[in-house]
Order: sequence, then structure tokens, then C-alpha cells
Amino acid sequence: MKSCADLDIDRRAEWLRLSDAIEKNPDVLVIGGGVIGVCAAYALSTRQKRVVVIDAGSIGAGSSYGNAGLIVPSHSLPLAVPGVIGKGLRWMLDKESPFYIRPRADSALFSWLLKFRAAATEERFRQSLPVLGNLLRASRELYDDWTKLPGMECAFEDKGLLYLYRTAKGLDEGRHEADLVAEVGLSPRFMDQAEVQQLIPRVRSGIAGGIRYSEDAHLDPQAFVLGMARQAEGNGAAFFDHTEAIGFKTAGREITTVKTTKGDIYPDQVVLATGAWTPAVARELELKIPIQAAKGYSLTFRRPDWSPPMPLNLSEAKVAVTPMGSHLRLAGTLELAGMDLSINARRVDAIRRGAGTFLEGMDNLELLEIWRGLRPCTPDGLPILGTSSAWDNLIVAAGHAMIGMSLGPVTGEVVAQLASGEVPDFNLDPLAQERFA
Repeated sequence: MKSCADLDIDRRAEWLRLSDAIEKNPDVLVIGGGVIGVCAAYALSTRQKRVVVIDAGSIGAGSSYGNAGLIVPSHSLPLAVPGVIGKGLRWMLDKESPFYIRPRADSALFSWLLKFRAAATEERFRQSLPVLGNLLRASRELYDDWTKLPGMECAFEDKGLLYLYRTAKGLDEGRHEADLVAEVGLSPRFMDQAEVQQLIPRVRSGIAGGIRYSEDAHLDPQAFVLGMARQAEGNGAAFFDHTEAIGFKTAGREITTVKTTKGDIYPDQVVLATGAWTPAVARELELKIPIQAAKGYSLTFRRPDWSPPMPLNLSEAKVAVTPMGSHLRLAGTLELAGMDLSINARRVDAIRRGAGTFLEGMDNLELLEIWRGLRPCTPDGLPILGTSSAWDNLIVAAGHAMIGMSLGPVTGEVVAQLASGEVPDFNLDPLAQERFA
């Protein structure tokens, strides 16, 4: 099976035929060519919408290229978990910690942190848990259908995800989380040390245990995004990379013109799916979107003979391990450092060392690529999804944090339902931008 990770980035055109001339009057203009924008384009194209997708970079690049490739209904716990504030304050002092907030004078960050603290209560957490859980399970079902479309080659495997715990304390925390996600319909299976050792022979001795979530899956993320773009293109959608939205014209409550670096576009509807860049783009429309960029890293290696047969989540290290075709990818860290794409070598080293505390043989792997990207985080850990209250023909689909790949299909379907005048499958009130007013 071909893995897009085997392809040079410059060969994306072999996967996707980018159009030459932009259609000026599409039914829907999608701004953002990552997993959210591409899934929205596909779902819209199945409803016979004339769709144009633009991206300031490359289609399927950014976080849609280098993430862990995990489809995780098990990640139903929102980012704002009760008690996380205390951990965050301690981790802030450690530049190698899994969750690092770079101290800086930034009013938007300060406002976001206040909203984050307000969301990290038991009441808010309990309200958010089923919302996120239902979205993730619905998206997982769509993956079963979309990855079987003709021509889709994205190394999709539904082998589940195994959470590993080095310490008894970590395992106890894992059991508590498992009890919570069981409330939204998942069936975690607890494994003792011997069972883990039998399944993952290279796991280090002394492991406390594991919890397996059979509902989870994994794939090659870029291959999926470009594959879905080709599906949408086959339905008539058009994609334009290196095309930046630089301004808007409005009349009344509608966006009439989107000014881009390749000319003006006059869409009937606009979908804003620009990830961590959403606050800057939305500012042109006088919208305040509370999203902070959270930098994450991945390390891609040539896959060793002893590679685990399924993805792992190394809990205390906060590192994901994903077998991905002929490669093995480690991913982790959450660094609130603004729109900073520099590489912090200490944090990269911490990911590899963290993996080495769980698995033998990590020091001898052949490193192929170090990647970093910006994940868009809202204060409560739920995405922003719905029609804007300020502009009647604007749909915002952003803020998916570390689970954008997991939520891509269901987000795309909801966007298409809204744009087509259908009743959405979900109550979108908990996802409205206005909840942060």
C-alpha cells in the first residue's frame, strides 16, 4: 500500500491536480486546505455544490501533514479537564514539559487562559464530555465509509490504540479517564503487565499496565487529506494552493467579496477553516475568535522490524507512537508559544527520550524527518462550528486542537448540512463562537 509519507512534498501534484484559474462565483469558498477544509469540500461536493478551496500554503500541509495520524474516539475528554490548571502552572516552569506555556505579554493569551480556567470546572467538563464524544464517534463511523471510496490509499487500519502506563499512579489516572469515556459509549479493556509484554515485546520491564481502546484507528494523515481532495475534485471541487485570503468586502450581514492574492472571489457562502490562523483571518471580519496556537512536534523514523503492531499512547511521557506504512512516527508536546514555528531542540529530544522510557531500541532508529505544526486550541477544548452570528453566509469550522484529524469527516458533514440548508445532526449551541462572549 502506498504511503504518502514516502512521497517528496514537491510531488503533491501527482496526488492532486491543482486548478489553473480560480472560479470567481462559486457556491461555497472554503478558506483553508487542511483536513477540516478538505473534508468540508468533499461533503459539499456530494451535495452538488460548486466548491473552491484556497490555502495560503499547500493543500494537505501544516498539521494535516505531520500529525500522529490517530483517529481517537478515546480522546473524548476535553482539553479543559478539572485539575489541569495546577499541572499547567507546574509545567510552565519546565521547558521540556508536555504542556508548556511560554511566558509573554500577550493580552489574547491572558484572555484565553482566563477562559480556560473558567472551562476547567467539573460542571463545564461534564457538559462538554458527551458533546465531544458524540462528534468523535460519528466521525469514526464516517471514516469507515470514506476510506473505502475508490482510489483511497491512506494506510487506514482499525487496530485500536493501546495506552501504556509506567507507574501505578499513571494507571490509576488512566482508569479514571477510562471510566469517563465509557460514559460516552466506549469499551476500554484493561491489560496487565504480562498481556502488554506479549502484545508489545519491546516494552520495558516494570510497566504498570495498559488500556486498549478498540474503537480507535490510525492512518497516514497526508495521504487521507490529499485522497479526500481528489475525491472532492472528482465531484467538481477546485483547489488552489499558495492563495491567501487578505481581506473581505461586506454588505449588510453578508460577505460579498473575498480578496485573495490571486484575485477577488464572489462566493455565495464562505467557510473559515484556517486552524491556528483563524483569529487573524477573522479579525478582518471584526470577529474575535479565542484560539491559541499550540505547537506540537513529530519525529518520523524508518520503521524497524520490531515496530509495535498498533499505535501506542505513552501516557506519562505524553507521546504517541504510530506505525505508518514503512515509517514509525512519534508525536507529542503542547507548547503555547504564539504563531512560532521555530524548532526547540530540547522539546524534540524530550519526545524521543520519553518514548525510550517505555520502549527499548529507540536510540537506534533512523531519523527521517523532524516536523512541527500549530494546533488550534479553544479554551474549553471544543471546536468552534456553526454559522456566524455576525455574517449570515459565513460558517466557522476551527479550533479542533489535537483531534482535527479525528473530527475532520464529521465537521465536513456538518458544514455541508449548514451550507445546504439541512438540519444538522448535532445541537451546535455548545460549539457556537458566542459561547465565549
